[in-house]
Amino acid sequence: MPDLDWTYISPADEIAPGERTGTFRLGGDKMLTAADGTSFISAEDYAPALVDELEQSQAIRRRITVAY
Repeated sequence: MPDLDWTYISPADEIAPGERTGTFRLGGDKMLTAADGTSFISAEDYAPALVDELEQSQAIRRRITVAY
């Protein structure tokens, strides 16, 4: 359906309960990694990133990634 708006939000390679830092990075279609090759985000930071996208609709019809 060409008139369907969608967004696919992928978390980091590892998502787990943890501390909310209020800091995260948004990326495109490729998984985000740190300099040491790890890819992580806490559930407490992933949730606000998801809500931000729902409210702001910056990534319509594309995939984004969320990680530190």
